[in-house]
Amino acid sequence: MSSILTNNSSIVALQTLKSINSQLGKTQSDIATGKSVANAKDNAAVWAISKVMETDQSAFKAIQSNLNVADATVATSRTGAEQVTNLLQEIKDLAIGATVSTADFAKIDTDIDAKFKQIASVISGTQLNGVNLLKTGTSMSVVGSLDRVNGTAETTANRIDIASVDLQGGLNLDLATGVSSDYTGITDTASAEAMVTAIETMIDASVKGAAQLGSDGKRVSDQANFVGKLGDSLKQGVGSLVDTDMEEASARLQALQTQQQLGIQALSIANQSPSAVMSLFR
Repeated sequence: MSSILTNNSSIVALQTLKSINSQLGKTQSDIATGKSVANAKDNAAVWAISKVMETDQSAFKAIQSNLNVADATVATSRTGAEQVTNLLQEIKDLAIGATVSTADFAKIDTDIDAKFKQIASVISGTQLNGVNLLKTGTSMSVVGSLDRVNGTAETTANRIDIASVDLQGGLNLDLATGVSSDYTGITDTASAEAMVTAIETMIDASVKGAAQLGSDGKRVSDQANFVGKLGDSLKQGVGSLVDTDMEEASARLQALQTQQQLGIQALSIANQSPSAVMSLFR
């Protein structure tokens, strides 16, 4: 049945063209923004997941920065501990020189006192951002990662705790005066031999402290590298969820543009059909 009031063919062609134009607009938006899911309207579930991953990725970037600072802090303390070890070795050499009866005991004792004052200065000054891991009663704690359980909003922080190696206590050193209670002075060869043994004990404490700081520093730097890679993985994961596949979008754009042209032509043909009714009245 033909009707001049209702053109079914035109209605179908118009609906088809509207659908094609809608898809074409979405494809052009995908190409322009680079995202197939740019907002919650595009795909609520995928958008929500991607936003959680983005917040985690941002958090891991901040964690990595904090770990880098912590690594620098531990490295500073390790350098200080190594310097203390070198100074103690110099003190030991001076003490060994006093085991000879012809040695100038007073001069050697004065030099050693000066070295201990230098060690006190090193221990006091070995700090970064106010953290000194060579002094008594100090420590440092930094977040190493965040654990998230699927489907929950809360995260659990995993911390890396680094305690002081306490060279101040290990050497029984008064940082204000630069005097160690373990060093009682050298006045003769007997006292020199006794001080050599005492200094060797100090060296052992200093070496162990430097080694511990080396292990702690390696742990922090490895965690910083891991967190950085984890952040990159999250970024890639977000991209796989919301980024536009440009090759596919390009092919789809070409197809939709062709369909749009055909849809316009089909609508034009459908709009001409009512004029055919005029032939019935000739």
